[in-house]
Amino acid sequence: MSTRRTTGTAMAEALAANGAALAFGIPGTHNLELYRGMAASGIHHVVTRHEQGAGYAADGYARVTGRPGLVVTTSGPGLMNAMAAMGTAYADSVPLLVLSPGVPTGLERADYGWLHEMKDQRAAADAAVARSVRPGTPAQAVDAVHETFARWAAERPRPVHIEVPLDVLEAPWDGDVPGPWRAPHPPAPSPAAVTEALGLLSRAVTPVIVAGGGALGAAAPLRAVAEALGAPVVTTTAGKGVLDEDHPLAVGPFLGFTAARSLMEDGDVLLVVGSELGDAELPDRLAPRGAVIRIDLDPAQLHKNLRAALPVHADAREALAALAAGLGGTERPGKLAEGKQAGEGERRAAEARTGCLEQAAERGGRWREAQDALRAELPADVVVVGDSSQVSYLGTAPFWPFSEPRRYLAPVGYSTLGYGLPAAIGARLAEPARPVVALLGDGAFMFSVQELVTGAELGLPLPVVILDNHGFGEIRQNMLDRDIAPYAVDLARPDFAALAQAMGCHGVRVTDAAEAAKQAATALTAARPTVIVWEVGS
Repeated sequence: MSTRRTTGTAMAEALAANGAALAFGIPGTHNLELYRGMAASGIHHVVTRHEQGAGYAADGYARVTGRPGLVVTTSGPGLMNAMAAMGTAYADSVPLLVLSPGVPTGLERADYGWLHEMKDQRAAADAAVARSVRPGTPAQAVDAVHETFARWAAERPRPVHIEVPLDVLEAPWDGDVPGPWRAPHPPAPSPAAVTEALGLLSRAVTPVIVAGGGALGAAAPLRAVAEALGAPVVTTTAGKGVLDEDHPLAVGPFLGFTAARSLMEDGDVLLVVGSELGDAELPDRLAPRGAVIRIDLDPAQLHKNLRAALPVHADAREALAALAAGLGGTERPGKLAEGKQAGEGERRAAEARTGCLEQAAERGGRWREAQDALRAELPADVVVVGDSSQVSYLGTAPFWPFSEPRRYLAPVGYSTLGYGLPAAIGARLAEPARPVVALLGDGAFMFSVQELVTGAELGLPLPVVILDNHGFGEIRQNMLDRDIAPYAVDLARPDFAALAQAMGCHGVRVTDAAEAAKQAATALTAARPTVIVWEVGS
């Protein structure tokens, strides 16, 4: 084929130089130059059957690995199809780079009937992501790639969109492609902030830690701080597993639960690491009696939803490592803060955990059986990918404990439907040696069912467990709670097992949790996805 080089090939080389190795997307009329150099640059491309699926697959890849996910769309409808995934990544702080072409230079807002033309595509994308940029020259397009990766090293990880004008994308490129920018070091905590925090924490008798998604890369120092203080650790859903959930100080992902709220509000110091304490999990704001210390990479979050007595603008790992080192010097074994009793933190954590699990059982106990059965049959290191489904947020989140972070993937803040299947494909491709299971409801599954073909084409051993409760169960319950007769929530469903077979996958129906779990374990050795359908009733 032609050896012609364009801005598109230069961008592919820049992506590879920054570590991108896998892209998800769909080629289209205007984005073909992005594909010209992709294979030669060592970037493998996965064709999904919808751009929304491409976005969710890249999201799953990013959440499992901690590395940015890459999405390629064409202009107009292609980019707009990915918008829900972009909004999901923004809400949950997931680094995605979305590349698309745009109208040629000088034709912005011209409304002249260009194919796929939108009034202002870049502005639409900018409303959903951290930023959308439109480079004006080939060199600026390459620099936009380098800048994105460099800034992710020191900023809150959120999606970025680069719209390349078609004339710029297709322009010839001569010479070498400049290498990646040197990434800045993430912000370290100021010595004064560390000293003040150590003073508050070393005197605390009933400290509590809240760990969010911003703490995912800081599991070791978080554990060290918790153990030095004897502090119970409550996590958000995004922070699930950052402290081994079987650890005696682990409360679990119960931020909005009554017993966890009491624990957090009664503590004499509350240390919040990498969380906005958002409405999705904490609809009523906390009112802690003690001092609040907040550590966050994003300065805009240091007082969000809860004012901090001590805001610490820093990378979570750096800040917690500094605190762990300081506490190791002042909280030697056998030396406890005045009034603190040995084992008191574990007792407080166990009491809160028990109360939260009791409340979780009241809310969604019907979903626990599936979690217990699957956990018993599947490998200990399995990644569980959920959706905005009751079986996920009422089942997996509270009832399936994980020993490490990045093992449970689910949309939280944006609460999108259709995430589970494509995100599981992305997670499976991210770490081919690690088992992955998708566990979701029938309503969510139908939003992205077409991605079964993607999984079959790739030959992925992926169990997709559907708990069929006949439609939108959460919305049905919301209507009943408001004294509204259920309307438009009880859905006709296809024969999911037969549909899976028609799409080149295995499909089976089961009648109980034990059978579902055994089929899921078998599916991990298959040469294509297996859809496992358990009808649980509305």
